Amino acid sequence: MTTDQPLLLRNLRLPDGRRTDIFVRDGRIAEIEDGLSPPSGAELVDGDGRLVLSGLVDGHTHIDKTLFGLPWTPHPAGPDRESRIETEKRLRGDFSMSVEERAEALLRHMIACGTTALRTHVDIDPEIGLANLRAVLALRDRYREHVDMQIVAFPQSGIVRAPGTAELLNAAMRDGADLVGGIDPIAFEDDLDGHLDMVFSIAERHGRGIDLHIHDAGPTGIQELTAVAERTKAAGMQGKVTASHAFALGACDAATFDRVADAMATAGMSLATHGGGASPLPPVKRLREVGVPVFAGNDNIRDTWSPYGDGDMLERAMLTAWRSGFRTDEDLEIALDLATHAGATALGLEGYGLERGCRADFFLVDAVCPAQAVADRPVRSLVVKDGRIVAQDGDFTAS
Repeated sequence: MTTDQPLLLRNLRLPDGRRTDIFVRDGRIAEIEDGLSPPSGAELVDGDGRLVLSGLVDGHTHIDKTLFGLPWTPHPAGPDRESRIETEKRLRGDFSMSVEERAEALLRHMIACGTTALRTHVDIDPEIGLANLRAVLALRDRYREHVDMQIVAFPQSGIVRAPGTAELLNAAMRDGADLVGGIDPIAFEDDLDGHLDMVFSIAERHGRGIDLHIHDAGPTGIQELTAVAERTKAAGMQGKVTASHAFALGACDAATFDRVADAMATAGMSLATHGGGASPLPPVKRLREVGVPVFAGNDNIRDTWSPYGDGDMLERAMLTAWRSGFRTDEDLEIALDLATHAGATALGLEGYGLERGCRADFFLVDAVCPAQAVADRPVRSLVVKDGRIVAQDGDFTAS
């Protein structure tokens, strides 16, 4: 996965403001300090005082859905979940590019924006079977030197209400999916226990983690989150279960929030947020304070669910900060953490960070500090993955 040629980047700025050089060898940061001497045969890069940041981590996206690479496509779905699901199913065969071609166009742009790892949910249902999974598995293999990818087998059309999906999810686990997905066990499936029984049994059978979409607000969402926390603790799956979205936590009273957040923290559950504009935003800082790991993702990127987005996690960090009312540099650094270190921890990425011995996954931007990087979202002047330069000046350049 790594380039054989050592790489020395000079004249960089660390997040704490210190100047440094970074020497990369065998895909790892071999040295990180100011004034390093150029080793023989190393490729030299002048950072020109730019800020170096750890690679961006998109913890929740759907690259198999994207229309990226196509001409502008009107967004015909209604605002409710049922309309978006049915509209997507109706339009699946109408596009001039395949799932793999569209996902690849988006993936290359995400890498050029500094993303070095991602978790993508891939639709699994009786109509398409494992077709989308196979497309994304092919991309994961093709781009294994450019980005780390986790795949969630996502039953968007349900499991209880879509007979045959449970068998497909088992097959997806055997074929290479990393986690089992789920969706709104009460409001969508109308069977809380039946849905969770199947999700947890499949995960336990294959020794995999779980990442469930919990969109529901109000008491329904609270009931779902509480049930998932109880199941997680009972199954001994601490650290292996994520609730994605959890909008209910953004619109409940303080006592309910404290009860559910404590249950999630005790169960070792994490929460993935995309800072969606039309939904209640779970309070990031409060969740972190009580011990619930929170990380971020783009969610839908220019697809039949949403016309917005291009996969840039710095923009997602800015949007989350904006919706959270973050203004200080310290708060903006929290927003960046959601898209970097918190995501890396949630995905279990080994050797992540800007220290000696860490994997050489980082990018450079024209900014003086992390807060400015979030506020300005500068073009990524250089992206390095496992010691390999994979993008420059906003363009994917790796072969």
